Amino acid sequence: MTDTSQATIPQPYPFSAPHRLDVDPRYGQLRREEPLTRIRMPFGEPAWLATRYADVRTVLADPRFSRAASVGRDQPRNTPYQADEGILAMDPPEHTRLRRLAAKAFTARRVEELRPRTRAVAEELVAGMIDAGPPADLVAHLATPLPIRVICDLLGVPVTDQDRFHTWSEAVVSTTALSPETVESYIDQLIGYMAGLIAQRRETPTDDLIGAMVRARDENAERLTEQEVVQLAAGLLAAGHETTVTQIPNMLYVLLTEEGGWERLRAEPDLVPKAVEELMRFIPLGATAAFPRYATEDVELGGVLVRAGEPVVVSVHSANRDETVFTDPDRLDLAREVNPHLGFGHGVHHCIGAQLARMELQVVVETLLRRAPQLRLAVPVSELTWKRGLLVRGLTAMPVQW
Repeated sequence: MTDTSQATIPQPYPFSAPHRLDVDPRYGQLRREEPLTRIRMPFGEPAWLATRYADVRTVLADPRFSRAASVGRDQPRNTPYQADEGILAMDPPEHTRLRRLAAKAFTARRVEELRPRTRAVAEELVAGMIDAGPPADLVAHLATPLPIRVICDLLGVPVTDQDRFHTWSEAVVSTTALSPETVESYIDQLIGYMAGLIAQRRETPTDDLIGAMVRARDENAERLTEQEVVQLAAGLLAAGHETTVTQIPNMLYVLLTEEGGWERLRAEPDLVPKAVEELMRFIPLGATAAFPRYATEDVELGGVLVRAGEPVVVSVHSANRDETVFTDPDRLDLAREVNPHLGFGHGVHHCIGAQLARMELQVVVETLLRRAPQLRLAVPVSELTWKRGLLVRGLTAMPVQW
């Protein structure tokens, strides 16, 4: 074990600007030669970057690495400001207390109950896209409205307000796409909007998730503050659709551009569940690392001594390409049998909506295979435009034909 925290000059990070869905080859080199390396992000203090699968899992799950300890620190980050991260900056038991408020709505059983309704929405949206005629923008016709309608149904948010809250939700994933003033304004509007819905539930109780959260707050006022409930509900609305809106076109892009991808699923549609898991592994959704964990004591990690008080960030997409865990990791294998990917995170902050996202992604692919089996890009790959200045990678538009 070596102690290099003071001797190593931190490397600027990210190593390169995101290019489509490519993975920087430097991650592979680091996994082999320097799995824990010192970096400096655009803002905040220097940090360690974990690139190997085993080390990433440890940082995400070991209680010696704390998210709560980041509060009040000059966190390594991509933005000039530090936002109030709410539940994402908590450790158990506070984290558990809040997460329990919403967890029952995202169980596998509850999500399966939503599958028929999600299929109906997908059928309606794909039919509308086909009726509009090619070329059609898959982002506008399908990828954006479907997750919004599903999360609105689950939470009890009027889908007619989607244009407003979808715009405000951009603040949650912005790094440089929005100015600090715009981010603050959008978050304030999102919080105010959700506070209004919660007030309505007190006047007129409902059986949706927001109604359930309000009842839990009012029955346990000593354990839940109004601000906590409002922030959690706003976070669920934003996170509950933003990443899936982005991941749907990402997955279709990979299937249509990786040799044999779409054709294989067309021939073997029963592979869709495995294919979704493989695409979650294969696609580097995150544009950069985020949400540092701070060591609460000296910890040996990747053969290096991480001292108490030092921050560590992780590269999930590097972990998902770790050759010691995944056979031929840079190849898309839609039938991959062993696939313990970290696409939904790991540990106590594992994505609460993972089951919902899986179901939505499966339904979208299944519906397109059935209704538009000859789906293909309507423009050359070089003409596609990609989002910039966000925590996630994704297409701004995806013209397709069939």
